[in-house]
Amino acid sequence: MLTSLSMLSGGECEHKGSYPGWIPDPKSPVMALSSNIYQQLFAKTPKIMVIHAGLECGLFKKPYPQMDKVSIGPTIYGAHSPDKRANIKSVEKYWQLL
Repeated sequence: MLTSLSMLSGGECEHKGSYPGWIPDPKSPVMALSSNIYQQLFAKTPKIMVIHAGLECGLFKKPYPQMDKVSIGPTIYGAHSPDKRANIKSVEKYWQLL
């Protein structure tokens, strides 16, 4: 859509800096360890999910294809906008898990 708008207004649009995708491994030892520690810390099963987002894990895939990895972090709202904010309780939990 941005390319079309640029062309219609006589401008140019250049796409760069994208994050490559990556496929999480459901048998990942790091994910199992993270999940177990989460359960020990918070006495509940973590919510493990795959999301559509630009995550740094995809950047590590090409130079380190065998690297076991997970992406963890606090709950955020309004990402990439002036309204971006984080759930403070989830930041505390993330910090303990890290």
